Amino acid sequence: MLILSRAIDEYISIDQNIKVRIIGVSGAHVRLGVEAPRDVGVHRTEIYERIKNEEAKGVPDSSLSTR
Repeated sequence: MLILSRAIDEYISIDQNIKVRIIGVSGAHVRLGVEAPRDVGVHRTEIYERIKNEEAKGVPDSSLSTR
């Protein structure tokens, strides 16, 4: 695991086409912004798990889109 320190409005780059921006920090909460191509899925873990479970049941993920 890579651990980085960033300040508000600074970015973390992943590969050449994904950026994670620190939007704000309030106590133990951090707000992040993610810039990624449309074909890259970006979900909170609980949404990602729900999509995987629905796909396993044969339900298309288009109804679960959060973008």
